[in-house]
Amino acid sequence: MKILSVVGARPNFMKIGPIAKEVARWPDLRHVVVHTGQHYDFNMSGTFFQDLEIPNPDIFLGVGSGSHAEQTGKVMTELEKVIQAERPDVVVVVGDVNSTMAAAITAAKLCVPVAHIEAGLRSFDRSMPEEINRVVTDAVSDLLFVSEASGLENLDREGIAKEKLFFVGNVMIDSLLKNIEQARNGRIWERFGVFPRRYALLTLHRPSNVDSQDALEEILSGIIEISRLLPVVFPVHPRTRNKIMEFGKKDVFANEGDTKNGSDRTRGIILSDPLSYLEFLSLESEAKIVLTDSGGIQEETTVLGIPCLTIRENTERPVTVTLGTNVLVGRSGKRIVQETDRVMRGEFKRGSVPELWDGKAAERIVSVLRRKAG
Repeated sequence: MKILSVVGARPNFMKIGPIAKEVARWPDLRHVVVHTGQHYDFNMSGTFFQDLEIPNPDIFLGVGSGSHAEQTGKVMTELEKVIQAERPDVVVVVGDVNSTMAAAITAAKLCVPVAHIEAGLRSFDRSMPEEINRVVTDAVSDLLFVSEASGLENLDREGIAKEKLFFVGNVMIDSLLKNIEQARNGRIWERFGVFPRRYALLTLHRPSNVDSQDALEEILSGIIEISRLLPVVFPVHPRTRNKIMEFGKKDVFANEGDTKNGSDRTRGIILSDPLSYLEFLSLESEAKIVLTDSGGIQEETTVLGIPCLTIRENTERPVTVTLGTNVLVGRSGKRIVQETDRVMRGEFKRGSVPELWDGKAAERIVSVLRRKAG
């Protein structure tokens, strides 16, 4: 049986890593990994293969940057040739990036079964490109692997046949649980001159937050206020860095510098280039609070028991709010400060780990693949 997995962007790699390891355990399975190159910067892509011990991709499409339409079209054009040449038994796609949707459509049109890992998540916000990718991918998939109960409800409401649905848990948590001890031992916080549970960690990259000057300034107003009391470590996404400079907010970079040798910082915003998976997980695991607009980080903080403020009006991962440590704060600088104050006073909810987020999702997924797609 030949499984062809498609990855393209940073969020995909944490999800395909455990799958690759589990597939390798079975001599009757052959795994072909295709990297579309949607994220082409080494820190956004290459280091993840090292950290997660994933074999180098068998095929690299080199799609690179571009508009949503350009990326989707390039992936479909190049991947069609690969699928026709490799003739896989199933194409596995993960998450909700442009490469995910493009690969799913391409495989479905070639009549190759599609398996979608992380199916059924919905924000119900069609202004998010990822939401379109999720809906379309699920509509053409044959095997839908669901990470939380809301996904089953969403897919049932959309009329997806129950025999296609498999509640398997969260494969990204497989990666977290396997690597958390190594990440903590890395003590990356020392590089930034901060101390465990005495700093905030920030990520910010969504177009709705960083492409609008008004939205970005409102968010930064809250972050700057927080940084006067608690140092904020901010690995900056290339898109966000460009927008900060474009909007004339380069004063945010006042504390940027060589942090590799550590420093005596007690406050302020400490910026860095994007971090590897293990470096980021190290920082995340010992943060007092995490502020983010990322989907996966909401899940990681829930398992780690770290308070998380999500700088969005909605989330496609509602279990992180209902059971986990996540709170939606929107783009309000005032709300960001208020919720951070609650954390500092020890008034934040503790949360619990959702069902089947136990590090065994990959085992369940590969078991289904062998049974259903072989």
